[in-house]
Amino acid sequence: MRLVAACLLLAAAALAPAQAQASPQGLQARKCASYGQAWTEALARFGMEGLSADFLARHAAFLASGCRERRVCPRSEQELALANALTIAAMNDRMASSFVPFICRD
Repeated sequence: MRLVAACLLLAAAALAPAQAQASPQGLQARKCASYGQAWTEALARFGMEGLSADFLARHAAFLASGCRERRVCPRSEQELALANALTIAAMNDRMASSFVPFICRD
């Protein structure tokens, strides 16, 4: 009986980190970190030419909010190309296309 109880305790302890990582907050943090890395790589590849100060500031706010504040509207051809590349990268990393911050309301 003690052996069974010990095994159950060990199994529960082993599952706790996996469950914590699978929590909504942990999943959001993982997605945001992965997206932030994709942003850095995309900037290195595409460069910053043609990206407006507003686009960059709103994107910085998105990252600073833990990838929750989605208010980045790509307007230039370069901004749209970067937004498209990041959307594809996010989807390739098993994120929904609705995760990315790109939306134009006006």
